Amino acid sequence: MTIKTLATSVAAIALMAAPAVAEVDFSGKTIEWVIPFSETGGSAKWANFFAPLLSQELPGQPTVVVKFMPGAGSTKGANWFQEQEHGDGTLLFGTSGSTQFPYLLNDPRVRYEYNDWIPVMASGTGGVAYLNAEDGKKFDGSANGLKDVDFIFGSQGATGLDLVPLLAWKMLGMNVEPVFGIKGRGDGRLMFERGEATIDYQTSSGYLSGAADLVAAGTAVPMMSWGALDENGVIVRDPTFPDMPSFKEVCEATEGCEAEGVAWDAWKAFFIAGYPSQKIAFLPKGTPQDVVDTYVDAFTAVRARPDFAEIASNEVGEYPLFVGAGAQKAAAEATVVSDEAKAYVIDWLKTSYGVTLE
Repeated sequence: MTIKTLATSVAAIALMAAPAVAEVDFSGKTIEWVIPFSETGGSAKWANFFAPLLSQELPGQPTVVVKFMPGAGSTKGANWFQEQEHGDGTLLFGTSGSTQFPYLLNDPRVRYEYNDWIPVMASGTGGVAYLNAEDGKKFDGSANGLKDVDFIFGSQGATGLDLVPLLAWKMLGMNVEPVFGIKGRGDGRLMFERGEATIDYQTSSGYLSGAADLVAAGTAVPMMSWGALDENGVIVRDPTFPDMPSFKEVCEATEGCEAEGVAWDAWKAFFIAGYPSQKIAFLPKGTPQDVVDTYVDAFTAVRARPDFAEIASNEVGEYPLFVGAGAQKAAAEATVVSDEAKAYVIDWLKTSYGVTLE
């Protein structure tokens, strides 16, 4: 036997003797997908939509259970997740713009760090503002007829995702008084249904699953969507609501509102941080790469389903789904705004609501 043959034989025997690398298998396990909001809002709709699809694509087809941990505008749940470390790959966490904004604004309640978490999936969404039937008669594509109306709005807090509509309504010259303290956007919709609020907005999934029924019943009138970004970064109509004007269109039609300048730039910066990459699924810090890859592969398979575009359109809207490197890029874009936009918003929050972020 030659030295070369001997070396080859020894290598082959060693390879046969080495233990095989175990593939990730979730058979018989339960995945807990924690959402830091109540079970009534758009994030609940989002997670509940993806949970069974994820279950079908993960190896072993584990049960994926969505659990809710509302409180403090989602910072309670995010602070809890920050303390979690990888166990066995059975913990997933979902964030929204209301989790990202306090982080961006240096809210003192924030004890979490996005850079510690591992994004595996991200999806965009939109939002729709709507009025009660009486005030809806005064809406003509502009807010000119709404400036003398005193509106009530059920809000999770001015530093969360509600920042986008509150600033938009302010730019339109509308008088909107927020009632802070609700735990989810679905609770805001319930206030609107009971007549305790006269204006509301929902993210696309929440609008499609609940508020659209109010419009169909004639008790709500859609005002505008926030819009969407085209490939050049310009605000255009939301593809899920193509017949509805965007905020930019309503602003341009309203006296005193300008779709340019400092206020517009600040609104657009937080819109971008809060909507095109709004909802993100994270694994905890320390998760091994093979587990990360398994989740990325599963969400990739979900996206590749031939019926995905149709069922997603009906449930969560027509928005891109990012996985792997795309999710990492989306998470990075959702957690950065310019110093100028941040300074404008911090000053507006203090002046309008007495919110001081130190």
